[in-house]
Amino acid sequence: MQALFRILNPLLLLMLFGLYPSVTIGPKEGWQVYSSAQDPDGRCICTVVAPEQNLCSRDAKSRQLRQLLEKVQNMSQSIEVLNLRTQRDFQYVLKMETQMKGLRSKFRQVEDDRKTLMTKHFQELKEKMDELQPLIPVLEQYKTDAKLITQFKEEIRNLSAVLTGIQEEIGAYDYEELHQRVIGLETRLRNCMTKLTCGKLMKITGPITIKTSGTRFGAWMTDPQASQKNNRVWYMDSYTNNKIVREYKSIADFVTGVESRTYNLPFKWAGTNHVVYNGSLYYNKYQSNIIVKYSFETGRILAQRALEYAGFHNVYPYTWGGFSDIDLMADEMGLWAVYATNQNAGNIVLSQLDPQTLEVLKTWNTEYSKRNAGE
Repeated sequence: MQALFRILNPLLLLMLFGLYPSVTIGPKEGWQVYSSAQDPDGRCICTVVAPEQNLCSRDAKSRQLRQLLEKVQNMSQSIEVLNLRTQRDFQYVLKMETQMKGLRSKFRQVEDDRKTLMTKHFQELKEKMDELQPLIPVLEQYKTDAKLITQFKEEIRNLSAVLTGIQEEIGAYDYEELHQRVIGLETRLRNCMTKLTCGKLMKITGPITIKTSGTRFGAWMTDPQASQKNNRVWYMDSYTNNKIVREYKSIADFVTGVESRTYNLPFKWAGTNHVVYNGSLYYNKYQSNIIVKYSFETGRILAQRALEYAGFHNVYPYTWGGFSDIDLMADEMGLWAVYATNQNAGNIVLSQLDPQTLEVLKTWNTEYSKRNAGE
């Protein structure tokens, strides 16, 4: 181990002296990469401020720096091996210390009782000495290893300081690393472009049963505006004559039936076409065309507004009935209501609503009968 250290030490010194740059590199030779973004037209764009071409001249020194860092890592591994050895040998040293104390006690006994000294005492002393004999070189090696570890630690401290200075002089990144960063940016750019296009609808699969609960009709919802850590589920049983909303902390709790909280709404609801959006429940008030906004956080009604001319109480439901006259939904564009009116001959009307005030922002009239929807 000492021979290895004597060889490694001058090698490291030679590398350090050969690696130091002779000219300080200016800040203008640095580089920056900006992440992808969207322009007003919805296109993905990115900006790369590339370094001057003479940055490539750093590559040789950067490779030397990496090689030197690898040697430092190897030295760290050697220190770990030495630590394991010294811990193992330390157990032998402790054992030898115990045996030395026993031997010292035997000698005292011999000195105190020289006249009655018998042959068996000499035999015991001889056996003790035989046990101690192989431990002596172990102790010497332990001391040597401990000293070597101290030297290694000192060398690594010095080397780390030198490497820090070199890194500041020649920069933290070389051309190869810059190239990898640009490749990573291109990947992110492609991902960004993929997210901006919905693609084509390939097929519609059959329904997937998450849980069967309560009566035949009802609704369960999540909040599309909630953070990824907020996976709460809300369940409303039946399509009428109920005011209880059950909350679950996650889909898993919903499946197993572990409720976290219940809410008692001030008004009964109609239908199963409720929606949770940005922390509030939007539902159709029973026997009316009034839409109610209820806050789960405060437990209070934040807004309510009549949807003008909208049919209610099974006047213009979907085909299956169930007081589904007013259908509320939400997407990335906001809050929506699907319903029918006498003015539009019972055909479907689509309105975008203000999530705060429930005011109608824009309306589209269709020529498709709402009662025929869902056949």
